[in-house]
Amino acid sequence: AIKDANEFSHTNLKINQIENVEEAKGEFGTIDLINLNFLAPGSWEYKKVQKLCGEASFQYVVKGIELAMAKKISAVITGPINKAAINMAGHHYSGHTEIFADYTNTENYGMLLIGEAIKVIHVTTHCSMRQACDLVKKDRVLAVIRLADEGLRLLDYADPKIGVAGLNAHCSEDGLFGWEEEQEIIPAIEVAKAEGINVDGPVPPDTVFVKCRAGQYDVVVAMYHDQGHIPLKLDGFKLDLATNKYSSMSGVNCTIGLPIIRSSVDHGTAFGKAGEGRANEESLVDAINIGLTMAKNKFGK
Repeated sequence: AIKDANEFSHTNLKINQIENVEEAKGEFGTIDLINLNFLAPGSWEYKKVQKLCGEASFQYVVKGIELAMAKKISAVITGPINKAAINMAGHHYSGHTEIFADYTNTENYGMLLIGEAIKVIHVTTHCSMRQACDLVKKDRVLAVIRLADEGLRLLDYADPKIGVAGLNAHCSEDGLFGWEEEQEIIPAIEVAKAEGINVDGPVPPDTVFVKCRAGQYDVVVAMYHDQGHIPLKLDGFKLDLATNKYSSMSGVNCTIGLPIIRSSVDHGTAFGKAGEGRANEESLVDAINIGLTMAKNKFGK
């Protein structure tokens, strides 16, 4: 697959196939590759969800985790995986984040998204809206506020300013539209403040991201997946209608709370572009740079 990518992207990169990390050259223009030999030539097709590819992508992720846990590498930078493919292969996870949490035995973790002007971390992610509302509990909200503080410090923020979004419209209007703010979110914020965390809220969801973009907050704690993803992608993704291509796809996804560093692109597999050499690399480059920054701050190297 990498040889194919070399051809259709019109690059001339060398491939250095290795058995272990110690053999890596780390040279510009060379890809150091540990080949797990899951995909023989001709055994798979572009643009299709396939069980074999799901197994391969899953095992490469696990290999990266193992190397990081063994301290042989400083960070794991991931591209997108197809969730249907890994589930076809018998690995029942809703995404990368859950795989990393499981294989590092991590219970408290969060998805931190980093955009051009907005950063957001989620209380809930891959579940139904009905389930997400039920999962907004004091202990989880408090855990994510702490993770927001930890994640931003890894990005060189000395005293991160954290804004917590409400769950309901207008933060419930004193209980008119719900009770989650009063019973779950506000108590979590009060505990975080007592711990010395620079946190504010709950802030109405329709204005908290405007304030973040203006610099009032460095990161927003969102209550559910789309509450956080929509403003971030609106800020960082730009679609050219004339070509139907994204001219910009900035955004990085980091899993905070792990014993290792993991950063990733913030987009999907884009099977429609597979094998055509026209995917946008912007998010991947950003993910690599952010992973390096976090690794230096976490491990001091």
